[in-house]
Amino acid sequence: MMAGDNVKNKVLEALGIVLLILFLFPFFIVVINAAKPADQIIRAPLALPQKWGTLFANMNRVIHSPNMNYWKSFFDSVIITVASLFTIVLFSSMAAWVLERNSVKHNNKKWANVIFYLLVASMVIPFQVVMLPVLSWYRAVGKFSGIGLLQSYKGSVFAYIGFGCAMSVFILHGFIKSIPLELEEAATIDGCTAEGVFGRVVLPLLQPIQITVLILNGIWIWNDYLLPSLLLGQAGKIRTLPIAVMGFVGSYVKQWDLILTSTLLAMLPVIVLFIFAQKYIIKGMVEGSIK
Repeated sequence: MMAGDNVKNKVLEALGIVLLILFLFPFFIVVINAAKPADQIIRAPLALPQKWGTLFANMNRVIHSPNMNYWKSFFDSVIITVASLFTIVLFSSMAAWVLERNSVKHNNKKWANVIFYLLVASMVIPFQVVMLPVLSWYRAVGKFSGIGLLQSYKGSVFAYIGFGCAMSVFILHGFIKSIPLELEEAATIDGCTAEGVFGRVVLPLLQPIQITVLILNGIWIWNDYLLPSLLLGQAGKIRTLPIAVMGFVGSYVKQWDLILTSTLLAMLPVIVLFIFAQKYIIKGMVEGSIK
């Protein structure tokens, strides 16, 4: 029996190593080719760079390139990501708390479950199905109200709230079940309003799972290309980093050394964030799924 378990463990370890190599291979290709001139990338894309110093030279060219305008694009990405994360976490926390607590009350259980399951069901709808209706709706709202949602920070943030809250509510809903209802009842007896119970009792207890929600949504929003390209355009005043990378892709000439270097620069903030916060992701997902 022990021999069989050892064989099974070795097979799983080998499978894990193979999957690790497959997942890291694209990142490896980006790193080694970002440290090469364009002609070497075309001749030998899998070869190691001859001079790693070329990587820093390419980074300097990318940062100072007018095609990308790196720092402007970087701060645009930061503004959209931070504003979206703040609103997603706040609204999702409130929605998850209301839906979970009402689901245990017999008079409100039905509608609370219906809304929750509708949110869960919306997670399986691909963005490509609704992207053109969203664009048409944004244009219609702009004409009717005079509030420009296209090529603006508020339009992008509003879209990310809509597409990001469903998963966030699902994760937070599972975690809130682990919070004893007696804590909230005691606060109510002491004179707390519903807003006070949420702000003083529930919200501080949600911090571990909120960190997980922040990281998961942050990685998605920072790396997203399709939604910003649809709402902001390729040549607008506001450009996130994934859109700015396309500044090195021409109709006839593609600057692969600068494309890969700019891609690496765009990935670095997310990589650093994940390295320092991966334990919170795993802990929060496990607690949310079990509880």
